[in-house]
Amino acid sequence: MKFKGVGVALVTPFDENGKIDEVALGGLVDDVIAGGVDYLVALGTTSEAATMSEAERMEVLRLILEKSNKRVPVMVGIGGNNTAEVVKKLQEFPYADVCDAVLSVVPYYNKPSQEGMYQHFKAIGACSPLPVFLYNVPGRTVANLAASTVVRLSNDCPNIIGIKEASGNFAQISEILKFKRHDFTVVSGDDGITLPLMAIGVEGVISVIANACSREFSAMVHLAQVGKFGEAAEIHLQLSELFQALFAEGNPAGIKAALHLKGIIRNNSLRLPLIPVTPALYDRLRMLLGC
Repeated sequence: MKFKGVGVALVTPFDENGKIDEVALGGLVDDVIAGGVDYLVALGTTSEAATMSEAERMEVLRLILEKSNKRVPVMVGIGGNNTAEVVKKLQEFPYADVCDAVLSVVPYYNKPSQEGMYQHFKAIGACSPLPVFLYNVPGRTVANLAASTVVRLSNDCPNIIGIKEASGNFAQISEILKFKRHDFTVVSGDDGITLPLMAIGVEGVISVIANACSREFSAMVHLAQVGKFGEAAEIHLQLSELFQALFAEGNPAGIKAALHLKGIIRNNSLRLPLIPVTPALYDRLRMLLGC
């Protein structure tokens, strides 16, 4: 199974004119791979894909694929709240031969029922040329993909191979772990609770903090994978204030500030409606990172 351990939800660096900074993106890919992450996630929430044109999204993906050069697997975000449009994108996806999986978010805004979400993902699983990971993030989508629906999809759709679970609901995640298909992978979508979730059977995380702290965070997860929870907990506690600070003014504003402070990206810029963190939070991140 390719998608265990640490996946990093890559940011998209922009230059001073708001264009994609190809050099900084390539440097970020090299840095996180050197830091020990197990796979890359392109065009997720943290990438600001919602503010890109389709041409820009494909350019970002192309750059990530070229720079990573098969050193680690690449998962790509393809989702939405128009099932027919998502199916069309998957059927026409130009990088199916070089990507390794699709991450597809729960439909947002139109608040589908559980049966509607089941049918949506069943259609995606049936048409996708790549294995599919579900992405449940009710804090952003409003709709929550219930444990019973996840279990049903895992049993009915062999091409749906896992879920990024970002509900933060331990009871819900426990139910998925108990009743899912045996080879269905559950990963955390929340850096701050990844370690306790791994203690109950979650197999890794799709991470934000790993953009800037790939070495430390990868070490924590890899220790947990081999049962060294005491050592992993030491790292978790060292990072605990940073987990909170990175999200204090939203994602990816916090992680972009951290990357800028560490010199990994050259511009601390986002696209509206997102804006950079306040000077006060920037200074707090500087202190926490020791920059």
